[in-house]
Formats: sequence, structure tokens, C-alpha cells
Amino acid sequence: MNTLILGSGGREHALAFKIAQSSLNKKLYIAPGNAGTPENGINLDLNPTDFVNLKKHILEKEIGLVVVGPEAPLVAGVTDFIESDKDLKKVLVVGPDTHGATLEGSKDFAKEFMYRHNIPTAAYKCFDKNSIEEGKDFLNGLYAPYVLKADGLAAGKGVLILNDLSEAKQELENMLNGKFGKAGDKVVIEEFLSGIELSVFVLTDGDSYLILPEAKDYKRIGEGDTGLNTGGMGAVSPVHFAQGAFLEKVEERIVKPTIDGLKKDGIKYKGFVFIGLMNVKGDPIVIEYNVRMGDPETEVVLPRIKSDLLEILIATGESRLSEKVLEIDDRTATTVMLVSGGYPGNYEKGKEISGLNEVDDCMVFHAGTAFGSENSRNNVVTNGGRVIAVTALGKNMHEALKTCYKNTEIINFEGKYYRKDIGFDLL
Repeated sequence: MNTLILGSGGREHALAFKIAQSSLNKKLYIAPGNAGTPENGINLDLNPTDFVNLKKHILEKEIGLVVVGPEAPLVAGVTDFIESDKDLKKVLVVGPDTHGATLEGSKDFAKEFMYRHNIPTAAYKCFDKNSIEEGKDFLNGLYAPYVLKADGLAAGKGVLILNDLSEAKQELENMLNGKFGKAGDKVVIEEFLSGIELSVFVLTDGDSYLILPEAKDYKRIGEGDTGLNTGGMGAVSPVHFAQGAFLEKVEERIVKPTIDGLKKDGIKYKGFVFIGLMNVKGDPIVIEYNVRMGDPETEVVLPRIKSDLLEILIATGESRLSEKVLEIDDRTATTVMLVSGGYPGNYEKGKEISGLNEVDDCMVFHAGTAFGSENSRNNVVTNGGRVIAVTALGKNMHEALKTCYKNTEIINFEGKYYRKDIGFDLL
């Protein structure tokens, strides 16, 4: 089958890496991809939200399966577009329709969904410009720290956790007055949960589901989880405290009610469900839903899947997921993200990357890269804040991280930065 992956980051490179291994893979395309994805398929110069051009490429390339990587095309309605077009009706899509994508596109919608289906989550209220004063009053009734979330998509940066009440009230005003653009037209304020975070990933065809390996990522730019939030600085899988009884609680209290809730609400959902959790004294509480795989979590989850991923994705699109089982590698996978100097603030692009062909015993997933002026695989430059994810497998976290960090020293570009303490809180 010819497959098209939409997206350009490390998640999409990891998907391409895994799909390319399948015996069912005929031709693999990535749109728009990056400087690493041609190792596994063919890049297409295509904006994933340009649906007219998307249709043209699907027909020309005889695409049978579309795998949607990032959230933006899903929220924009790419699945609805493909499934409603008479010329594309035989094309399989892994990714929910617009209604399902609202689980990530609106935090208020997600919270109402959780409340409606008795899925454990933090107490909350939602406010807009007309209810700023009510929002401030709500903050008065909470204990620090205060959690403020832009309702819409904000590229992973729309969450503020503040210890000062006055600052929280000011940031509420700032968010509702455009700090995060339209994503902040509404702001969710919720109680702070004290615990340790992790993510659980589910693949569903709308009826059956498979639970993928769990992971823990590291969002803050600074070591010891300090500084500004980023799109993710590294990840670890498995998470040792999320085994046995805890994962049983996750499935019974969260995964099953989520899949059942989608069906009860008439939401058509074929794709990944990312469940962001907090382990609060041994009980899982949902922080958020995403409607796609996480990044950089994908870079540690997929390398641990021994099964044929393309076969499983096709079964998802054809509503045959109940026929499939996942075989999981019991080794630990870790990934360390190399980022541009200045990220997540201002940073420069176009810095030449060296050492990509000199790494050993690891997987290198490109995130923000492009071809330089020579337009060759030997001339790769930075093209984003998060540049390269270095992933390794080991018999334990220590061994995997040792391999990761050895190779992060080999890859170089001007301004390179990475956290040296990934997994520190799991030791």
C-alpha cells in the first residue's frame, strides 16, 4: 500500500522510520517532511492544511492510507475532507474527524467530556473576556500554584503555572487579551495536582483499542524541570511506576470510559488518543487529551513496538483493530532533544549540522531540519527550535541514556543545547 504521513517533525520521522520497515509498505510519502525523512520515504512539498493540493497528491500518488501526525490538520478537518470527497472515499485515514479533534482543540470541550463520562480530572472553570472578574474571584478560592490554560491550540505553550495570586490574575487578563492569539479567547483555570506526570497512548478504530507503551516527557527548557515550557526536551519509556496495578487503573478508569464516551457521544474516532496523566498518590488523573501521538514521546514509544505498525494502522482504518495484538520490546528507550540556542524564545535557523553520519548504536530522528544550499543529505541545517531527537534502546534507563548522551556529543551545530538530566526524577 502507498502511505502518506502528514507532518514535518520528529514524530513524523519516527512514524516514517517504523512504517518503512513493513513488508506491506509499497511507497511512503511524507508531507512536507524534513531533511531526515527521505531516509525512509519521499518528501512532498505540501502544506497539510492545503486540502485541494492534498487531494491532487493523493490521487496522483495512488495513496491508500493517510496518517495524520500533527493536530492542526485534524482540527482543520482533514479527515472530514478526505472521507466526504467522492474521489477519495476508498482512502483510509488514521486521525479523528473534526468533532473528535475537539478533544485537543478545546480544553473546555475536553473537560466537559471527562465530567460527562466520569473520567477523573482536576476541578476547573472556563472564562472569557466577559467573565474576567469571575475568573479572578475563582482564583481567590484556589490555593497556589494556579494553573491557567489557553482553551485552543497554542503549540504546547499555552499553559501557565504560577505561584503568585496577583501574577495569576494579571496573566488571566493577558491571555484573554491575546497573549496566545485566538487560542486564548477562552481560558481554563483548574486546580493544581501534585504528583508525577506521564503519558499513555491508545490507538482505536472507534470500537476496539490497543494500549501502546507509556512514556514520560520533559517539557521545561532547564535542568531540574526549570525555565520555560517547550515542545519537549526528551522522553523515557517505560515508566517504572506506571506498571501493574497503576496501568490497570488507567485502563479501567480512563481508557475504557474514554473509548465508550466517544461512542456514546457519536464521535467518529479512528486514530491515536494521547492521555496526559498525573500519578496522584497512586491514582491516575487526566490532565489533558491530545488527538495524535506526542513529540518527543513517539520517538521512544515506536522503537519499542516490535509488531508491524503499518499492518496495525491499516487495520485501524478498516475497523479491524480487534484482530491485532501488540508485541512490545521490554527494553528501555530514551530520547534526548537537541535544540537551537535561544529556544523556546528567539533562535536562528540555517546552522549547519555535522556528525549525523558518525553516530553509533542509536536512532536519529530529525525534527527541525532542512537541506542546505547544496540540497544534499550531506548538507543539513537547522530549521526549527527543536532540531534532532537522539534515541537509544538499553536494558535499563541508565544504559539507554548513556548511549544517547554519547551520541549527542557527536552531532553538532552552532548554539546546540540539550538537557543533561533526562530521566532524573525516575532514578
